[in-house]
This record gives sequence, C-alpha cells and structure tokens, in this order.
Amino acid sequence: MPDPSRPQDHRFPCEQCGADYRFDPEKGALVCDFCGHEEPIDAGPWKGGALREQDFAAAAAGHVAEADIIEARISKCPNCGAEITLDDATHAGQCPFCATPVVTDTGTHRQIKPRGVLPFAFDERTAHKAMDDWLGQLWFAPNGLKDYARKGRKMDGVYVPYWTFDAQTASRYRGEQGIVYYETRTVMRDGKREQVQVAKVRWRPKSGAVGRFFDDVLVLGSTSLPKSYTDALQPWDLSALEPYQPHYLSGFRAEAYTVELTDAFTEARAHMDRVIERDVRFDIGGDRQRIHHIDTTLSDVTFKHVLLPVWTAAYRYQGQSYRFVVNGRTGQVRGERPWSAIKILVAVVLGLGLAAAVGYAYALSQGGF
Repeated sequence: MPDPSRPQDHRFPCEQCGADYRFDPEKGALVCDFCGHEEPIDAGPWKGGALREQDFAAAAAGHVAEADIIEARISKCPNCGAEITLDDATHAGQCPFCATPVVTDTGTHRQIKPRGVLPFAFDERTAHKAMDDWLGQLWFAPNGLKDYARKGRKMDGVYVPYWTFDAQTASRYRGEQGIVYYETRTVMRDGKREQVQVAKVRWRPKSGAVGRFFDDVLVLGSTSLPKSYTDALQPWDLSALEPYQPHYLSGFRAEAYTVELTDAFTEARAHMDRVIERDVRFDIGGDRQRIHHIDTTLSDVTFKHVLLPVWTAAYRYQGQSYRFVVNGRTGQVRGERPWSAIKILVAVVLGLGLAAAVGYAYALSQGGF
C-alpha cells in the first residue's frame, strides 16, 4: 500500500480485486468501481489523527518537525502556474485550471503537510448541473461556448490549498471622538434671507484598548485562480474540516501551495488589522472617529495547511481559454463571463427599436402625428 504520509499517493488498491479505490462524496467512503466493494473512511491504516494547530513562529523560523513535512511530486503548468501533486502512475495530463497540456516534472518538493481536508460533498454530475444552470443565466454568453461546455465535458475535482491562522490580539489606540451638532446660519437665496442648519463636529481625545481572538482566518495558498473566483466561492464551512487522510484524495487531484506560509500570514495580518480598526472605531463611539495610532500585540499565533474542494472546468473555445469553478460543498459557481458580440448587437437594436416604438406611441397620444 502507498505511504499515507505522502499526498501524491492518492491510489489505494481494493482489498477484494486490487483495482484502485476512489472516494465517493455521496457515500463518504472509498468505492471500487470495478467490483463495487466499499471501505468506510474511518477504517484502515490511513485513518487520520486529530486536527491540531501548528506553531507559526517555529514554522516561520524553519523549525518544522520532519513528521509534518511531505515530499510531493509536482507538475507545474507553464501557463497559469498551478502546481498539481500527482501519483506515481501519472506522467502527463491537462491543467484543470486553464486546459493547458502539461508534461509532469518527476522531481519532488518538500512542503508542510496538510492538517485538514474538507471532503467533496457531491460528484461531477451534480457539479456539471450547477455549472450548466449558471451558464443558462448568462444570456450574453456565446451559444457555442454554452453548447461546448454542456456536451459532457469533463470536470476535475481539485483540492485547493489554503492556510488558516489563529491569533489572540490586544490593541491599544489613540484617537478622537466626534459629536455632530448643528448651528443655525442666515444665508441669502434668490435675494431672500433664509436660515439653514449647518453640521459641525466637536472633537475630543479618546484612547483605550480592544482585544479579539481570530479563529481560522482563511488565506488562499495558490495563485492559479483569480482571488475574485475563490472569494466568490465563500463561505466555507471550516467546522466540517476532517483531519487529513490521503484516501479523501483518491480519484481527485490536489494542488500544492505556491503561497508560502509567511506571505500568507502577511495577508492574514492585513485582514486582522482591518477588523481591529473596525473594533477601535466602535470603541471610540460617537458620530465620527479619528484614529491616530493603533499598537497591536499578537500572541498564540497558530496555523493549519488545509485542502478545500473545488470542481473546475477549463475550456478552449475559438482560441480562448474559459474557466469555471464550483464550490465542492455548496455548489456555488464562478467563472469567466464571455460576451457574444452578436447578442449584444441584437439587444442594442431591439432596445433602440423599443425606444422608437414607445416614442412613436407617445407622440400619437399627444396628437403629434
């Protein structure tokens, strides 16, 4: 049996016939398509352990236990830069994010091992229906692309890498609280005197402290998909994360992270700072707030490397690549929004025609003809 500590070993032989298992999202078990044998996910030598946090400071300093490091064989897409982990039997394929043919790099890369995985909740057929329904709402999309995408084109189930961060924060601030009041003034309008109310702000110094615990601040660990796509797939139910077990990856692909831990924390910290600023404004109170300084101390910073499920479809149509992604838990869809010049022209002509008809009818009603 492949070594379950290595995420590229996504293949597990059936105990009955020796064919490869695949993870069935609807059954939540390993299923052999050859003989039909099923293996529950909580059995076998691949059973996962506890979903534990890791110390950020130690990892950032390079002190990661060897047991928390994996060696992954990775194929890098020359077009979008996606890095896909592969099993030892795979030697070539197509990038699931942009449909570019990829020749695998047989080298291995050392990375921090995933601690959690959010398993797929539905199969490719359901994901394809979600994408078809979404395409059906895009009236200005070319019919050719809709037909091309709907003709049973394969979708890939990919586990996308993310980082999560926890931190306890304590912030002291200095600022000002503004209270709005009104003064009555006399002004001249059209040669007449009028009294108007003018808003003024009375400021007074304000200082204090706020604290907040951040739990599972989520940061994308990849650059292969635009953040506008992945952000639109949120929210993710991180409370349903399972301890990492490689059998969840059977029959699916997994993307290796390309955003390093320290870079991901920089993004997480920016998110924390925005939330802390909001907390400070609330604490200052009043009608307006000015913030002069915030000094934040972080403690107990931990992280996890997790894999989240995304169904992807990448189509090349008339020389262009179109990408669609589906949240593997909720069915939320995001993708390219291509435009049909012919449909836009028809819509413009119809709009002008409708406007002309309305104008003609109005002129008739006014006796203009």
